[in-house]
Amino acid sequence: MKEKDYIRSNWQSRAASAKGAAGDRLTPDELEKARVRLKDAVRLQEIEGNPLTADEIAMFEMFEREAWPHERCIEYIRAKAADLGLQ
Repeated sequence: MKEKDYIRSNWQSRAASAKGAAGDRLTPDELEKARVRLKDAVRLQEIEGNPLTADEIAMFEMFEREAWPHERCIEYIRAKAADLGLQ
């Protein structure tokens, strides 16, 4: 297994284990607000000269598609950073 595949698999398993009880999804209203915030954040990153990569945008789109609550997204990102030795 390639290192990238291993890391991706590890992130996915950690993210899956982060899922809590039923109802662990954003409501449609919360999801819409998250979409607006993401759009604003992407634009601000571009203005600051630090645009998001395609992988980062894909990750946030996954969060939206799966309607993950913010706590689960944070846990996923922390696990990803830990796997890369960034924590």
